[in-house]
Amino acid sequence: MSEGEAAAAVTPVPEAGGMDMLTALKDVLKKALIHDGLARGLHESVKALERRQAHLCVLATNCTEPAYLRLIEALCSEHSINLIKVADQMELGEWVGLCKYDDEGKPRNLVKCSCCVVKDYGEQSEALNVLLEHFKSQN
Repeated sequence: MSEGEAAAAVTPVPEAGGMDMLTALKDVLKKALIHDGLARGLHESVKALERRQAHLCVLATNCTEPAYLRLIEALCSEHSINLIKVADQMELGEWVGLCKYDDEGKPRNLVKCSCCVVKDYGEQSEALNVLLEHFKSQN
């Protein structure tokens, strides 16, 4: 019985901590990548936005080309697509799978990514619920 009680005491701890936006976004991007529902880069993202296949768009704010930012923001607002801005291109590139991992699990050969679009969330998860609740609260 003590083993069962110990297991029950350990399981509520991660649930009680909750999930912040960045962690939820990373999880949603990972699941979309696994289910082949992710468009990465300007060309793929614009095609998905124009075809209205996009559910969510993620844009890096440290992009060096201001026209790039204006284009993505305009397409998202025109087609009423949710837009999340993140701080760093290198982080976004890692989150969407544009890197290799070494034996220790550290990312190597990172590639910058300024924009990605989620066309298919993959599966329902707690992270997806956190993002959807965030969008509902913004509207």
